[in-house]
Amino acid sequence: MRSDIMKKGLERSPHRSLFKAMGYTDEELNRPIIGIANSANELIPGHIHLDRVVEAAKAGVRMAGGTPMEFSTIGVCDGIAMGHEGMKYSLASRELIADSIELVTSAHPFDGLILVPNCDKVIPGMMMTMARLNIPAIILSGGPMLAGRWNDCDVDLITVFEAIGKVTSGQMSEQELRELENQACPGPGCCSGMFTANTMNALSEALGIALRDNGTAPAVSAERIRLAKKAGIQAVELVRQEIRPSDILTEKSFENAIAVDMALGGSTNTTLHLPAIAHEAGINIDLKKFNDFSEKTPQLCSLSPGGPHKMEDLHRAGGIHAVMRELAGRGVIHLDALTVTGKNVEENLKDTRIIDHDVIHYASYPYRPRGGLVALFGNLAPSGAVVKQAAVATEIMSHRGPARVFDSEESATEGIRRREIKKGDVVVIRYEGPKGGPGMREMLAPTAAIAGLGLDKDVALLTDGRFSGGTRGACVGHISPEAAEGGPIALVEEGDIIEIDIPGKRISLEVDQKILDERTRNWKEPPPKIKKGYLGRYAKLVSSAATGAIFEER
Repeated sequence: MRSDIMKKGLERSPHRSLFKAMGYTDEELNRPIIGIANSANELIPGHIHLDRVVEAAKAGVRMAGGTPMEFSTIGVCDGIAMGHEGMKYSLASRELIADSIELVTSAHPFDGLILVPNCDKVIPGMMMTMARLNIPAIILSGGPMLAGRWNDCDVDLITVFEAIGKVTSGQMSEQELRELENQACPGPGCCSGMFTANTMNALSEALGIALRDNGTAPAVSAERIRLAKKAGIQAVELVRQEIRPSDILTEKSFENAIAVDMALGGSTNTTLHLPAIAHEAGINIDLKKFNDFSEKTPQLCSLSPGGPHKMEDLHRAGGIHAVMRELAGRGVIHLDALTVTGKNVEENLKDTRIIDHDVIHYASYPYRPRGGLVALFGNLAPSGAVVKQAAVATEIMSHRGPARVFDSEESATEGIRRREIKKGDVVVIRYEGPKGGPGMREMLAPTAAIAGLGLDKDVALLTDGRFSGGTRGACVGHISPEAAEGGPIALVEEGDIIEIDIPGKRISLEVDQKILDERTRNWKEPPPKIKKGYLGRYAKLVSSAATGAIFEER
């Protein structure tokens, strides 16, 4: 066993002595040692309950004859970090999470790993380190939050963000907003729509690195605790069968994940995270692959923010495996891909069916004939940009209008709230990319303000930053190259005409090339916004959003 190098033999007597200082017995040390990376904390609603989940996972490890050893890692709540300087640290935390688990697991060579995340960057960070370390491992999430209930309607965190615009426009009182904020998030779990955290948890099933229902079983359910015990048992079994992430995380499994992503109408952030995870596994995924699968994968679900359903509805309807079963009939799922069950996808799907066809549509009668995400290319985004077309109204799938240019999220949000943005405008927010931000902030505050003002069918928003999985409307993010690198978005001036053609996968700046060449000659690289600390180092190392915002190898 891998752990023998720290516990077996005469020369490891001092090491065993240190283990015994913690109460471990010889019997426990002779078993497979399973490290459990627990991201529990008192900062994030998705993580507040993870200690209970981890205790159940430990029970499963012991039931299977292994010894669990828990350690911790960090996490950032995107919702709480949203709209201020804290959001600069969210995407950047992904690399720290991956590095911290690598560090602990390399210094203390476990035989296997259980990785317990539940929010936006913690999930992909743990998946990245799983691929990097390549020791038997399984993902066990904390599960989604239940929907809130207010005024006889299902509500969630995005309802609150959008309500701010309604208060601003006089459609809602501040007292009603306070009532809503008390009801929207009723308990533990990651926020209840198909936002980034739930998208990534769902894709853990599609990738084959988590057990069935990991992405949808509610955080507060007994089912989540039973699932944790099963994950603990399976972690030991993976060690015994010597099944490693490299056996599971293949090109086929990533294609399965992209297909499921398209069917669910998942977060645009998956176009950052899946390529980053694939990079750790030695596989290249670019934005064109997302477009390939968007063309041949129907959208089978319509979940918040683009539709009426929540994660608990998807779970009751059959969950991610039911979606995969329906997609398999369209030939976009690789049924021979291995999973952490020790079986392939086809075997895992045998007893799966759709229970509620209002939530999970048949492939022959989809919500949309094409997938929920699409990458756009053109002279404004030569390396690509991304939009969640599943959350875009039909009226604004194609749009042409004058640019309203802002060099930060704060200035754009203030302009929107001052009612400076008019129907037909194209809001441009730049210098918010991975390097320029730094940290590529999510833009939920301005997009929610536009939606709250009722302009989401009339105003487009473009940025070299990114959007929350809860964003809806014609919001195009990840524009690459970013402004801080001198990309074309840095050359846009107030009033320039921009055309967005989502069906045609095009985004164009209608300015003569000679004028753009002149603007390029006059452009000067701005000084970094943050020069020291982790973000100062991050800005120097991070690559383009088009390649997953991974650290550049030097």
